Amino acid sequence: MKRVLSVFLVFLAACSSLPSSAPQSDALPPTPYPDTPSPAEIEAVRVESPSFIRIEMMNELDGWAVTEAEIARTNDGGLTWYNVTPPEMEETGYGVDTFILDVEHAWVQKPDFENFPNGGFLYRTTDGGLTWTEFTVPFSRGDINFVDGDNGWVLADLGVGAGSNAVAVYRTTSGGAVWERMYTNDPNDPESSDSLPLGGIKSDLVPLDEDTAWVTGTVYAPGEVYLHRTEDSGRTWTPVMVQLPESAQNFELGIEDEQMKFVSGTHGFLALRMSGESIQTVVYVTENAGNTWTLMPTVIEGAGPSAFLSEQEAVLYNGEQFYVTRDAARSWSMISPDIVFAESFVGMEFVNLLSGWVITIDPSNHKSLYRTHDGGATWLPVIP
Repeated sequence: MKRVLSVFLVFLAACSSLPSSAPQSDALPPTPYPDTPSPAEIEAVRVESPSFIRIEMMNELDGWAVTEAEIARTNDGGLTWYNVTPPEMEETGYGVDTFILDVEHAWVQKPDFENFPNGGFLYRTTDGGLTWTEFTVPFSRGDINFVDGDNGWVLADLGVGAGSNAVAVYRTTSGGAVWERMYTNDPNDPESSDSLPLGGIKSDLVPLDEDTAWVTGTVYAPGEVYLHRTEDSGRTWTPVMVQLPESAQNFELGIEDEQMKFVSGTHGFLALRMSGESIQTVVYVTENAGNTWTLMPTVIEGAGPSAFLSEQEAVLYNGEQFYVTRDAARSWSMISPDIVFAESFVGMEFVNLLSGWVITIDPSNHKSLYRTHDGGATWLPVIP
């Protein structure tokens, strides 16, 4: 508890030292760090000075991370991290794919390089990383998603070339133990199909339930959006048409990794990146489980990661400022951070409109973790 209180006192001191001219009009009011007892230690070895690649927080205290050397967990908001790497896994870092369902359930995918891209190892935990079960799977790398503890999807990467991307779609109903291939567009496979076009770089598979999912990506041709939907567990795919801004015909359009998310069974967000003489972002909203998508009025200059939090709330970062919406992207407030992240920015995570984390990297490849309690206006180092 002393350490939690000391972090909060430093936070208050930092807030009071901001110059009076600092932009405050759009910032959300700060709230105290939760006044709760210090959490119990996780039964694992502590990680000293973790080098983060990505983090995913479940709430203000509990979260997971992939570092250059470990799969890690925290239960105190990122102050302390514990090594929960599967015992059989010798390497993590950029060489693994993960999906975190909640505090207890997670999956980590590692390629089998002797059988690449058609073989790998999948590790599943149901107790927060204290124990893991290993499965041999028919894919090496891919975008993993689970809708619950049993039902999952994988968009497996089979190779990229000349603006095209061969993939396979797999489904599991056994928590990852057994996988069935539902679809492939690999032209070297006699069972290949073309309802999910080979052209275009695929970035993400976003499931709504066991039957319905979307594949997003980028087509390197002006005015074209790569967005396809299945309603039969991935066996067939149909293109999804969305209204484009008037200027979109002059831009290359892309829906990048984690830029589409359903926050309920009916409501979802989609951020479209438009690249041309400038880079811009527009946001779409659905209120009917993705049957239709409505283009929201604001065009945001720049592009970056997004955190879609609820049916009304989201945070976007455009490389300079944080954009916050409280009305389902109909309007946005701009929050200027007191730290200029610029090229040091690696990634971000928000669990609500107040609490967020940012990973940074310096020229020596040292990575740090910062946290905000006021929606992105002020940031303090958690892991310097």
